[in-house]
Amino acid sequence: MISRKKLIAGNWKMNKTSADAVTLARDLVGAIGKQSDVEVIVCPPFTAIESVGKAIEGSNLKLGAQNMHFEASGAFTGEISAPMLRAVFTTHVILGHSERRTLFGETDELINKKVLAALKNQLRPIFCVGETLAEREAASTLKVVQTQIELGLEGVGKDQASSIVVAYEPVWAIGTGKVATTEQAQEVHAFIRGLLAKLFTEALAQKVRILYGGSMKPANAPELLSQKDIDGGLIGGASLEARSFVELVNAAAVK
Repeated sequence: MISRKKLIAGNWKMNKTSADAVTLARDLVGAIGKQSDVEVIVCPPFTAIESVGKAIEGSNLKLGAQNMHFEASGAFTGEISAPMLRAVFTTHVILGHSERRTLFGETDELINKKVLAALKNQLRPIFCVGETLAEREAASTLKVVQTQIELGLEGVGKDQASSIVVAYEPVWAIGTGKVATTEQAQEVHAFIRGLLAKLFTEALAQKVRILYGGSMKPANAPELLSQKDIDGGLIGGASLEARSFVELVNAAAVK
């Protein structure tokens, strides 16, 4: 069985001015910038990406964006392209986050265009999938996740699949304080890995990191991260404060 390096990604969402973001980034560099047991990615808002990139330069922290447009340039007011992100040394981009799906109406087809554009530009997608509370209560979780993955990854080649990170985020557990039980989370993560094996190969599926993105905190992280198919976390609220984020990275480092 392949040993996958744990990955902790901080999604700062619409928080932090550029100055505040640099302060947080420097705190993280000081605390975990040299460790190499866990891959760590910070995803500040667009206005802080370049300054945070400079603040983490020379450390082991990596830079991610929270979204992007699928076109390289053009008349798309307010949008940011993959080449623009690459120009400021971004390595990862969050795509298909539940907030983009629910608040901004992003469809599986649109997200698929973004995934393909990211891969074309050597950006690693952190590709998000997950069900709403209504879908969970209707016992549709696996069906919803399967549709999101099949449509979202359509056209992705086997040579590209290992560059993708998948994040499972039960929508009902984001920012609500509710958390899927460890068993619920592991069940969906295992299902996703099995689906990736069907879409690509078993060997590739074993290489892909699958993150849990539903209110992971220092208190519940050790149990979640001990599960066979949970390879890390996509962290929202707990990534906005250095101490809690560092605790999560340390939890992931425990073998």
